[in-house]
Amino acid sequence: MNEFDLIEKYFNWKNQNLDALGIGDDCALITLEQNCQLATSVDTLIEGVHFPKNTCPADIAYKALSVNLSDLAAMGAKPKYFTLALTLPKFDEPWLEAFSSSLKSLANQHQIDLLGGDTTQGKLSISINVTGTVAINQALLRSSAKVGDIIFLSNTIGDAALAWQQIQQNIKPSQNLLTHFNRPKAQVALGQRLIGIANACIDISDGLEQDLAHILKRSKVGAQINLADIPLSPEVANYLKKTNDWCLPLAGGDDYQLCFTAAPNNLTAVESLAKQLDVQLTPIGIITQDLGLVRLGDFKQKCSAYQHF
Repeated sequence: MNEFDLIEKYFNWKNQNLDALGIGDDCALITLEQNCQLATSVDTLIEGVHFPKNTCPADIAYKALSVNLSDLAAMGAKPKYFTLALTLPKFDEPWLEAFSSSLKSLANQHQIDLLGGDTTQGKLSISINVTGTVAINQALLRSSAKVGDIIFLSNTIGDAALAWQQIQQNIKPSQNLLTHFNRPKAQVALGQRLIGIANACIDISDGLEQDLAHILKRSKVGAQINLADIPLSPEVANYLKKTNDWCLPLAGGDDYQLCFTAAPNNLTAVESLAKQLDVQLTPIGIITQDLGLVRLGDFKQKCSAYQHF
């Protein structure tokens, strides 16, 4: 099977959106919505770096698209289109069938269309470029946190990092931990609903402290966070009781939850949103005038978050 047959069989789906011309030409053509901006982001997942060797293809596809959707969520953007660059060691029809089926299922769930891409031979890697739309001047930014804002975190953090740690130690993680690691759920609906409520927002990919620091740097503010308020699953909480290794939830990464700031007078709106979307939104600290990030708690060790180089 050649490249074009492969694309036609596994990745040429019927578009849900009618304002784009997708696979079949040299470029995709997109008709822009009025009074909107495009939000676009790209991420690459490489075998042995972002997922273990022999990870099932359905999980790889899910994670590859979900981590990109998380970037759109952090901006409050509505997913519209994506392109896929897939590098494969060899042609493997069962692998491709499982990969494309999972990718299509998640794409349909978020009503985002695959418009094109590329396939090559080499070490397994997946690059996805996502495009979304957001009303002009309404996007959630890292640079808009205000002194006095409450810092919120969606759901729990640390589960994916604990799964990855156990995998590296040849310990089989629980199904719950594996799901968090292999199939992170991008908080797309939450991101869109935070427009008009949140001042600043970021998704947690490289660890809470490092990613929150991006907001602080861009907004030229500081923060205090209370370790006792950080939302944890029972498994991560139990791990901390045994080890006191707070670096795992603070710097482990791969959470893909949203960390956002909101003015105190929007607290009721945040609480109402949590109920409407059935999502846990936990206040973990405040934005301060003094620069830097201060932890409140008895863990003083400096944590090193994931670095790409």
